[in-house]
Amino acid sequence: MLGAGIVSEVFDARGQGLPRFDFALCTDRPGQVRTDTGLPLVVEHGLDRLAAADLVIALPWADFRTPPGPAVLDALTAAHERGALVAGHCVGAFALAAAGLLDGRRATTHWRFAALLAERHPEIAVEADALYIDEGRIATGAGAAAGFDLCLHLLRREHGAATANAIARDLVLPSHRDGGQAQYLATPVPEDCQDERLADVLAWARTHLDRPLPVAELARRSLMSRRSFARRFTAATGTTPHAWLLGLRLSSAEELLETTDLPVEEIARRVGFGSAAVLRAQFVRRRGVPPRSYRRSFSRTP
Repeated sequence: MLGAGIVSEVFDARGQGLPRFDFALCTDRPGQVRTDTGLPLVVEHGLDRLAAADLVIALPWADFRTPPGPAVLDALTAAHERGALVAGHCVGAFALAAAGLLDGRRATTHWRFAALLAERHPEIAVEADALYIDEGRIATGAGAAAGFDLCLHLLRREHGAATANAIARDLVLPSHRDGGQAQYLATPVPEDCQDERLADVLAWARTHLDRPLPVAELARRSLMSRRSFARRFTAATGTTPHAWLLGLRLSSAEELLETTDLPVEEIARRVGFGSAAVLRAQFVRRRGVPPRSYRRSFSRTP
């Protein structure tokens, strides 16, 4: 039920300048489906609905240790072969694996079942600690609420950062978590006074991206030593200060490219890359295209 709720919330048919998605749930046996919460869910569409889908997301199901029937596997394979983007949320990755769509690829699933996926499918490079993995027209994501991260990543990839950020704000979610972040954090929600100071420093950093922001300065503002700051930061966020800042700067640059006509040089200055050349190098490395090409694809300015 959680998986169905996540995808329906993210791909709800929104207006107000946001994309309007044609969303539907389908199954090999249309009708009433009993969910893990005990609540019945009426699914109207059969597998023929996949034939017109641009994006197919395989959701978790209770008996995932038993492969889906041939009709489901054939429908997933056919969707991929005709060019649809096929994704697996949580143990939905087991359906993609059974269809052979993950052979020779990297993939992830809920950390609790990653070892089982690797044992059953040694031809898959299972990364147990990733939030999501994007392999082009195949994507997999971790369990439970990490489905939001996978869906928002796919939105960002296909419709740009401004769209993904707007929908994330509507859902009261972080706008972007990189797929390489850890699924499980020992301290996912800061609790003590030091972590409260850490949260304040991160909020300050978001509004001062035009500055160099070395780790020593962030540690000083949090009233910690540099080593303690780095340790607490990784425990609270699942990534390093450098990686967090780089991702934040790239995300901010994306949104400015989409929603303003500022010169690339000015955007580079505002987000802290210093020069257009540095921004371009980071953009090509992380996004696969230079900033101007990204702007042509996703610009929302007249």
